[in-house]
Amino acid sequence: MPDEPAWLTEQETEAWIALAKLVFKLPSALDAQLLRDNNLTLFDYFVLSILSMSPGRTRRLSELAAEVSSSLSRLSNVVKRLELRGLLRRQPDPENPRYTTAALTDAGWDLVVTAAPGHVTAVRRYVIDGLTPHQIEVLREVAYHVTRQVADAADPDTRPC
Repeated sequence: MPDEPAWLTEQETEAWIALAKLVFKLPSALDAQLLRDNNLTLFDYFVLSILSMSPGRTRRLSELAAEVSSSLSRLSNVVKRLELRGLLRRQPDPENPRYTTAALTDAGWDLVVTAAPGHVTAVRRYVIDGLTPHQIEVLREVAYHVTRQVADAADPDTRPC
C-alpha cells in the first residue's frame, strides 16, 4: 500500500492556488499585449530577445531551447515561423556544422527594439509595480527555486539559472 501523501496545509494550499493562477494568467496577459502591439507571442519575443542579447545575435538551437525552457522540436517550429517572417535565419554552426544556429536578422532586431518598451511596461504593470525591493528579491528566489525543482525532477543533472 502506498504511503499517504504529505497533504498541503491551508497556507500551502493558498500559496499553491495563487501560484497556479499566476502561471495561467500572466503568460496570457503578456501574450495579449505582444500580439496586439507586435504580432508576437511571448515565446516568440523570448526567442528574439535572447538572440538580441547573444554575442553576434546568434545562438545554437539546442542552447536557445534550453534558455527558453522548450523542447528542440517546439523551438524548431517557432524558429521556422520566425524565419518565414524574416526575423531570423538558420545556418550551420561555423564551429561545428553538426549544429544549427539561429541568427537574428536586422528586421528581427528592429522588431525586438520596437516591442521591448511595450513588453517592459506590461511586465512592470503586471509584476513589478507595487512590490517592494524585498518582495522582488523573494519573487526572484522563489522563481529560481521552483525552476530548479522542476528541472531536477526531470533531469537531476540540469541546473538552470
